[in-house]
Formats: sequence, structure tokens, C-alpha cells
Amino acid sequence: MKNNYILALSGNDIFSGGGLHADLTTYTVNKLHGFVAVTCLTAMTDKGFEVIPVDEEVFSQQLASLKDVPFSAIKIGLLPNVDIAEQALEFIQAHQEIPVVLDPVLVCKESHDTEVSQLRDELLRFFPHVTIITPNLAEAQLLTQKDIKTVEEMKQAAHALYELGAKYVVIKGGNRLNKDKATDVYYDGREFLVLETPILASNNIGAGCTFASSIASQLVLGKEPLEAVRLSKEFVYRAIEASDEYGVIQYEK
Repeated sequence: MKNNYILALSGNDIFSGGGLHADLTTYTVNKLHGFVAVTCLTAMTDKGFEVIPVDEEVFSQQLASLKDVPFSAIKIGLLPNVDIAEQALEFIQAHQEIPVVLDPVLVCKESHDTEVSQLRDELLRFFPHVTIITPNLAEAQLLTQKDIKTVEEMKQAAHALYELGAKYVVIKGGNRLNKDKATDVYYDGREFLVLETPILASNNIGAGCTFASSIASQLVLGKEPLEAVRLSKEFVYRAIEASDEYGVIQYEK
């Protein structure tokens, strides 16, 4: 491990269970020094949960401020629009020597309007430049433009995303296929692996953010991709067990 510097490009969750809060908590648990470039703010309004992109110039200045930090890995979370995504892509293209984990967040925009289509197309451009992608089932459907209702269809989707340039793919099925188990499919271009854990009654807000930032952490710590994914799925399970109503981990005192 060259150093313990690790970056998250992610949004601020106003309730602190997901986004940059989950990323920094995960980095700290793994004894890493976490940095964040904030992509967006969020708020609960009379219109519901809203995502407010940061000003594009402000995001550019954040990235410029970090250009000389010798990061050992980067995790990418919520990119709220194409312009922010384009800047993030240029940044990671200048850091191809380190692992990059992409959590292609599209669920908060889970409709098929023009903005989602444009952001989907932009995220696909990231695939050849990242190490692992971690879409959930809904995001995998948006990215592949195919319905996914079975584990076999998850495997087909993982293969399709691999063919689009992703080196390693993890599709997070959650409990959408089985109400008793959280089912994920891992694919490395050669073989598939199905990973399962029991479903917990606890709040799972921020689970996806934690999973991706844990994988990035494990890669910094020298783990191979499959082992990083295995350890991260176990870590997320324990984190959900210990979380409060906002998805924040409650540590024993």
C-alpha cells in the first residue's frame, strides 16, 4: 500500500446515512484517510427528496484542489448531471494507475426521461476507466435496457456490462428477487459468483454507498477484487445490523 489516501466523489445525504457520510465512515473504519469532492446536496422538501447539484465551477475547483494528492483509490457515487459526470470522468482518466470503484447511482432518477438517458450514456463512458462497477438491480436494468427478474438474467446483465468495458461487475439484487436473501452477482469476465446474505429488518439506507466505498478500501489494503467484494458484503451486513433509523452505524460505547 503506497499510502492511506482515498477519495470519494459523492453527494451529501442530509440525513447522514448515505453518500459522503457513509464513505468517510467506511474509510475511517478501515484506518484510511478519506477525502471528498462533493457532487451534490440533498434536502427533504414539499416535493419530496431533492438532489441539488453543486455549481459546476465549484466542483471543478474541488477537483483542482485535489489534483496533487497521491490517492491510492477513488470511489464514485452520485453524479447528479452530465456536466458533473464529465468532470469526474476527466479526473479519473488522469488517475488510471489506481483502482476506481463506480457506483452508478441512477435510482434517485428512476424514470426514463431525457436527463436519465443522457446520464446513463455518460456513465457508460466510465466503464473502460474503472476497476469495478456496483449497480443495483434497478440501475443494471437502466444501464442494459433489459428487465431483470431472475438470477440468470442478473448474470446476463453482468456479462452485458462487462462487454461494455467494465473489468469487474457486481450487480446488487437486494431482496428484489428473494424476500429472504440479499442476492448479488459478481462477474470477472470468466466466471460468475452468486453471493447471498439473509435479509435484515434494520434500515439499509446507505448500504450501496458503504458497499462501494468498502470495496475501494479493501483494494487500497491490497485485496484482490473478489476478496474485496466478499469482505465488503460481510461488512455491509454488519453495518446494517448496527444502524439506526437513518442508516447511521451505532458503535458500542
